[in-house]
Amino acid sequence: MAKEMKADAPKAVPAEQTPAPTGRTMGVFDDVDRFMDTVFERGWMRPFRWEHPLWERIAGGGEGRIPRVDLLERDSDVLLRAELPGVQRRDLDVSVTDATVTIRGATASEKRAEEGAYFRSEIARGAFSRTVSLPAKVDADKADARFADGILEITLPKVKEARRRRIEVR
Repeated sequence: MAKEMKADAPKAVPAEQTPAPTGRTMGVFDDVDRFMDTVFERGWMRPFRWEHPLWERIAGGGEGRIPRVDLLERDSDVLLRAELPGVQRRDLDVSVTDATVTIRGATASEKRAEEGAYFRSEIARGAFSRTVSLPAKVDADKADARFADGILEITLPKVKEARRRRIEVR
């Protein structure tokens, strides 16, 4: 019987030699590492920009848009410029508080009989609204707005106590 057990016992096989780790990451981590390098190289914030297609899907398929603005604080006033291509003056509504400006408007949705199927449709149409916080308190009653060539320009005089002034450092 003892001889039978020896015959069934597994044979000893020498273990494979494994190279010592070199400090590099392993297979799947290499892939992730390369992917991250690619993403950061292209600009990792790109998916978070408002014009990225991801936002278009979240916001409802491209209906409407968020106007781009420039906001400038000057010594005695704040200047806000908003880019509103395709908007008519009559379709704009601007309201001002001492701390915010809200721009509302709409672009007409054109209904054209087009032959063929759209391959791409990127022109935003519909209603929009944007509220911008101001860097200083302003006198809303003295605000002045002008609109020309798709650019809305609003000049907002600062209230007396919010005006910037230089002081001498001694």
